[in-house]
Amino acid sequence: MKIAVVGTGYVGLVTGTCFAETGNDVTCIDIDQKKVDLLSAGEITIYEPGLEKIFLRNLKEERIRFTTSLKDGIIGAKIIFLALPTPPGENGSADLKYVLGVANDLGKIMKDYAVIVDKSTVPVGTADKVRNAIAQHAKVEFDVVSNPEFLREGVAVDDFMKPDRVVIGVESDQAKKYMSELYAPFVRSGNPIIYMDLRSAELTKYAANSFLATKISFMNEIAQLCEKMGADVDMVRLGVGSDARIGKRFLFPGIGYGGSCFPKDVQALVQSSSEVNYEFKILNAVMHVNEKQKLHLIPKISAYFKGDLKGRHFSLWGLAFKPNTDDIREAPALYMIDALVAAGATVCAFDPEAMNNVKQQIGNKISYADNQYEALSNADALIIATEWNEFRTPDFQKMYKHIKGKVIFDGRNLFDTSIIKDLGFYYESVGRAASN
Repeated sequence: MKIAVVGTGYVGLVTGTCFAETGNDVTCIDIDQKKVDLLSAGEITIYEPGLEKIFLRNLKEERIRFTTSLKDGIIGAKIIFLALPTPPGENGSADLKYVLGVANDLGKIMKDYAVIVDKSTVPVGTADKVRNAIAQHAKVEFDVVSNPEFLREGVAVDDFMKPDRVVIGVESDQAKKYMSELYAPFVRSGNPIIYMDLRSAELTKYAANSFLATKISFMNEIAQLCEKMGADVDMVRLGVGSDARIGKRFLFPGIGYGGSCFPKDVQALVQSSSEVNYEFKILNAVMHVNEKQKLHLIPKISAYFKGDLKGRHFSLWGLAFKPNTDDIREAPALYMIDALVAAGATVCAFDPEAMNNVKQQIGNKISYADNQYEALSNADALIIATEWNEFRTPDFQKMYKHIKGKVIFDGRNLFDTSIIKDLGFYYESVGRAASN
């Protein structure tokens, strides 16, 4: 099937590449000429494990191509995916200017029937707006479908190729037929394609992400309670997670969630709720807890150094909001950097993938190391902000030699408290007793 994907960001590039992998003829469209040139030359523009291999294979086989021309890109396409940014506005609502701008242009240039698919995360009612924007100029029949993505950064290729479920909001039999044909190779093991109305599909994405964000914030509240009551959050997590009604995923305490989805989607659902005069109290609390949690380690650090961080030097392991991605959007590490620098401290950071993005955003506000051990040089303490696998089983003897202060503040609970105590470190984590 010939398809077009408008937008080559995280969702668009994964979507286009994975559809090409099942034999479809894919054209990806983006207004950024530099990005299009890089992708056309085989240089992938995002970090996502497993993506580059299949991207290069499909580029070589000419099943995926890139252009800046919307008109040329949609020629012959049966299905046109809109994978465009929906950044949060000042009030937290999703900004639809890119989605509706492209929809307006599509109406002017479409020559044949096509299914227009909202792949971006968009508020309830967006499909109606997209339909109206296209219909203002369109001279051909078309259908609008909602097909929200459920991709986890770091495992997005597996999520796309082997989805738990595919959610499709659709109104016409013809559009349903096209979407069924397209997704058939991805659900051969029996995982469902769930068809529903457009508005329910749009709300499903926000509801899922907001529920997961709620689990994270709830467990972070339990972690705070553990610290005050002398309980161990790891034990509580195991006890709670073994309840089949709750499950073990998204119950790991830490320094808050970040990234492109949870913060934006929770904000957008709260704003959408307010537009229909409903106060979503639980999600307001989730956002409040998460904002506080990003700085949860700072009072611990300040207390250890008796309230004076001026002149202190800290090593920071991890900058991405989670491992296996270079995404730093709403990353807790950036919030901690701001707080430490404002208090007069200096920071040297290491992250396997995200350092270039941080350099572009904050420049020389901090220094950067070539590896995790170099970052420890002359540090008064190590702060861990991202749970990369290479941080889980480090050379503790090498660490002990490099960290001047022999102090670790762990925002992701990577180490066993009894083991780290025996190694001679002062160690504080989240929801567990300090070890010294």
